[in-house]
Amino acid sequence: MDYITASYSDIGVSKENNQDSTLLLRARSGGDEILLASVCDGMGGLSRGELASAIMVKNLTSWFSERLPYLLPGGLSSNELEEDWKRVVVSTNRQLADYAAKNSIELGTTAVVLLLINNDYYLLNVGDSRIYLLDTEGIRQLTKDQTLVQREMDAGRMTYEEARVSPDRGLLLQCIGASNIITPQFLSGTAEPGNAFLICCDGMRHEVTADELYTAFAPDSLTSRSIMNRKLREVTDLNIQRGETDNLSAVIVKII
Repeated sequence: MDYITASYSDIGVSKENNQDSTLLLRARSGGDEILLASVCDGMGGLSRGELASAIMVKNLTSWFSERLPYLLPGGLSSNELEEDWKRVVVSTNRQLADYAAKNSIELGTTAVVLLLINNDYYLLNVGDSRIYLLDTEGIRQLTKDQTLVQREMDAGRMTYEEARVSPDRGLLLQCIGASNIITPQFLSGTAEPGNAFLICCDGMRHEVTADELYTAFAPDSLTSRSIMNRKLREVTDLNIQRGETDNLSAVIVKII
């Protein structure tokens, strides 16, 4: 079991700085291949969003090196991992809120996290960055946006087409650092060799469809890191050509 990976981040055309942070870490434990990937999108309308996303990535990095090794012996427990990740999120939320209060500013970040152990995957989601699974049958969104428009769609008050163009599509129901209570989404499952994961912020997929993402990142075409990097740049450019003004960041992981 092995992985091909690539990551890319672009400031975009109108932002003064890039408030996204990406993470891609690998390790080996016994015979297991382990990978941790994340995209965190600092809040564009809040000051110091780049600090918020960087702190979340820093805390995930510390968890990977300091805590995960203690969870692996005897097999990883999904429930134990969920509790561990929840503690990381709650601690980061408190850390960012304390910093904001002391400096009279606002800051926050989304977070999507993928942990792969061989071909078993574990996901965490807060906000509206996304993780997609791509296989021979197509592309499937694994995470669920924690947004106002998603809530309206779930309630039957808004269609998918309306949500795509809604001026409220960026309104989050919660984000790390700016919410009193955080309720992350957790998910686990098993992928197959040849499957791929696309992890991205909202700027990377607002102006393209899921079908276009699949055309760009069809797993059979992801045969090297250089090809992955080229495809990430091409999708970034396509979003920008269609009017995207936000930062754009993504990570691709293919199981081989």
